[in-house]
Amino acid sequence: MALWVWPAVGVLGGIFSILRFLVDASVSERASSEFPWGTFVVNVSGAFVLGALFGAALSGTTYLLAGTACIGSYTTFSTWMLESHRLGDDDDRRPLVMYIVASLVAGLIAATLGREVGMAL
Repeated sequence: MALWVWPAVGVLGGIFSILRFLVDASVSERASSEFPWGTFVVNVSGAFVLGALFGAALSGTTYLLAGTACIGSYTTFSTWMLESHRLGDDDDRRPLVMYIVASLVAGLIAATLGREVGMAL
C-alpha cells in the first residue's frame, strides 16, 4: 500500500466526521423530539452507501478510502449506543426498544438496497 494512503485516510476521516456532525445537527434541529433522528439518519444513510460500495465490488485502496475512511467516519456506533442508553434511563422502555429495532431493521434494509444499487452500476 502506498504511503500517501494513510494521510488520505486521516483527511477523509476528518472530513466525513464533520459531515456526520452537520447532518446529525441539521436533522436533529428539524425533528425537535427526544428520538435521536440525527444519528438514525446518519447510520441508515451510511449503511446504504456502504452497501452500494460493496455491491459495486470496490476493493483495495479504493474500498479502504471510501468504505473505511469516509463511511466509517461518517457512521457512529458509539453514539447509537450512548443514545440507546439515554433512552433506557426513563421508566418507559418503548423508545429504547423502538430505536434499537428501527435502527437495525432500517440499517439492514438500507445496506441491502445499497448493495443492489451498487451491483446495478
